[in-house]
Amino acid sequence: MGTENGTLLAGLDGVDWAGLSHAYGSAEDVPGQIRALCGDDEAAREKAFDGLFNNIVHQGSRYQASPVTVPFLARIAVAGPPTARENTMWLLTRLAVDWYDEYRLTTGIDTVAWRAAASEGSPQNLLLWYDEQLAGETDERQRRQLRDIRDRVAAGNSPDARWTALCSYDAVLAELPGLQTLFDHGDPRLRTRIAYLTAWFPEAAPTTLPRLLALAEHEHEPVVAATALVAVGLVGGPAHAVRVAPYLDSADRLVRWAAATALARIASGSGGRTGMESALVDRAVAELTAAAAGPAPASCTDYNSGDFHGHIERTLRTLVSGTP
Repeated sequence: MGTENGTLLAGLDGVDWAGLSHAYGSAEDVPGQIRALCGDDEAAREKAFDGLFNNIVHQGSRYQASPVTVPFLARIAVAGPPTARENTMWLLTRLAVDWYDEYRLTTGIDTVAWRAAASEGSPQNLLLWYDEQLAGETDERQRRQLRDIRDRVAAGNSPDARWTALCSYDAVLAELPGLQTLFDHGDPRLRTRIAYLTAWFPEAAPTTLPRLLALAEHEHEPVVAATALVAVGLVGGPAHAVRVAPYLDSADRLVRWAAATALARIASGSGGRTGMESALVDRAVAELTAAAAGPAPASCTDYNSGDFHGHIERTLRTLVSGTP
């Protein structure tokens, strides 16, 4: 292994992967897959990426091994082989929010509510419950089953999907400071990926919002600028509307759509209507209505899986009803 890869994968062999689990059992195959992402064999890299995705984000579920992979994946995204970075960023997004980003497409992710719900399934809370069940259980077979699960919970694991997903989300959140260097990367695909990722981390907004606004201001690629503007709408508030409004006059229709989408999101959020001029909301609605009447742009953003018209419909419905 070269010095560069050695730096990217430092500590990989120090993890007890066999003692961690993923979708198919022991995670002992994960380090080999991570190494393959840094290799020169393109076919092997693609195979490793597919296998790793199925192991640690299988059908939306996250596992013991999932958050442990994040620091290694973050290093690869920032400084790994160019051909591996985009897919690695996509995997980091799925580890953080799975497809939950699409469920909260027009409102952003409410991490306060998520953390409150996930705390119910935390190992600490579940351990108390299993101890109570064991204390009252007389059937020895049931006691053995409860004890096995209780021991796993005592080791810091949880069968609650909300908790395991939050652990992965927080692992990616911890890597965001380093990942933000991609805002300045020469590859527009990576600038798009980091803009999209940060759209789902409202807790990081104090540091990501200035980067998103700067990216939109200086970006020449419409998809990158549009992705950044929608992200501003998802993690920003009424105070940011004045920074987004000028993009309603952009010569690029995708950028105009993104500005209108961001303004509609801000207006539909808490305090949005009272913090924005009604004329600005009307302009955003008019732009979205006009966009809905025309064809989709040749290139769209990743939001709503690229469904341009579907995104408009959901945005306008949220603006009217206040629900996603």
